[in-house]
Amino acid sequence: MLVNGQWTENWQPVQAKDAKGGFVRQTSTFRNWVTPDGSAGPTGIGGFKAEVGRYHLYVALICPWASRTLMARKLKGLEGAITVSVVEPELTDQGWRFAPGADDVNGASHMHQIYTKADPQVNGRATVPVLWDKATGTLVNNESADILRMLDNGFGDLAKGPSLYPADLAADIDQWNDAIYASFNNGVYRCGFATTQAAYDEAFDEVFATMDRLEARLSDGRAFLHGDRFTETDIRAFVTLIRFDAAYHGLFKCNLRRVADYPRLAAYTARIHALAGVAKTVSIDHIKRGYYSIKTLNPSGIVPKGPKLDDLALGHLS
Repeated sequence: MLVNGQWTENWQPVQAKDAKGGFVRQTSTFRNWVTPDGSAGPTGIGGFKAEVGRYHLYVALICPWASRTLMARKLKGLEGAITVSVVEPELTDQGWRFAPGADDVNGASHMHQIYTKADPQVNGRATVPVLWDKATGTLVNNESADILRMLDNGFGDLAKGPSLYPADLAADIDQWNDAIYASFNNGVYRCGFATTQAAYDEAFDEVFATMDRLEARLSDGRAFLHGDRFTETDIRAFVTLIRFDAAYHGLFKCNLRRVADYPRLAAYTARIHALAGVAKTVSIDHIKRGYYSIKTLNPSGIVPKGPKLDDLALGHLS
């Protein structure tokens, strides 16, 4: 936890809770946008023009929020324009850490040093993803939803392929994004980090109601959630689905059913995993080592041997 730019206490997964004892996620603090001409985006200030090699993405392969952005970078053909650093999977007392030499932009040993370089008086957790501007030496944005959206439309002609947020589907995408975030993406965390039975029960019911709803939506044979077109809603759903059986089902006590028990959701997850470049953004090893390093949930630090990709019905794709 950073207080006025100083690391003050050991990392804890829960920084705030509501009156029911439910997990409350921290609000992102850096909200500038990269745009094709450098003008201001929906939030923040201007000055961040899309340029090849100017921006750097900090991610964790265990983290679904960071993996959203890593998937978009791959799918939009931005690997040559945006460089990447990956933190180690295990969470330490100082949060995310880098292997020696892994941060070849700022030379940091821990993610919180990136935050204090951008703002010496910063407060809060040092989360991923982070989009960094190498030209000005500052943090552009640490909100995964913003970064996902700007990778789709903020880099102009540098980005390739169809839009992940097409105008004719925007209203439906927004509606499903909101529903999936509250009850599924964040719902599994609300289960895992609940501090009362009531908060856990509420989150648990919402997680599986949403999975049932997703399974039903795919029952007409559609390839993706909005039909034949792959959108950012599919990215948001996939990053939780691919982690579900390996981490959330056991460690987070989301154990009514597995993704493997939903035929259409399992096939949908495999279909996305098979898209060009997506498999390279997924590491079941990092996912298990990372989540099971959370001391409050797993004090022994023992990492389960399963499941493997084969158990997730994805082994034939690996």
